[in-house]
Amino acid sequence: MSRVGKSPVALNGAKVALSGGLITITGPLGTISQALNKLVDVKDDNGTLKFEPVDESREANAMSGTFRALVANMVHGVTKGFERKLTLVGVGYRAQVQGDKLNLSLGFSHPVVHQMPEGVKAETPSQTEIVIKGIDKQKVGQVAAVVRGYRPPEPYKGKGVRYADEVVILKETKKK
Repeated sequence: MSRVGKSPVALNGAKVALSGGLITITGPLGTISQALNKLVDVKDDNGTLKFEPVDESREANAMSGTFRALVANMVHGVTKGFERKLTLVGVGYRAQVQGDKLNLSLGFSHPVVHQMPEGVKAETPSQTEIVIKGIDKQKVGQVAAVVRGYRPPEPYKGKGVRYADEVVILKETKKK
């Protein structure tokens, strides 16, 4: 059996509903659902969830670990939430939030306006910092990657949008 799939998931105050081929987890920050996989058997055991493969196939073994990780992220999301921090590096690079839109000034001749998807919020503690928050880890990461993709850090001066913990290795300029 998968090593990840063997460890149970503690609910930490979240509520679980298993019905109709869906697992729904509700917590203080919201509700999130995921379709159950037919190769994984999920059991609610007094505040913990256990995942077991239905048969001894390799695919069922792999899916038990995958599904356990997905559900663990769902529980973390509805109890604590996820966030990604981005920083803008460059002269004149600015960000500001207006409602559910993120306005970015990234050195182009036009401003870049990014519409936030449902369930994901952005904050700008300063003009050069962006914090993206939500309960769905995949959505938060995807939005952060799309915003970074508007102007990824370039290798010569390091200007652009980067993750707060990202290290950009600068190249040496061409010698005459």
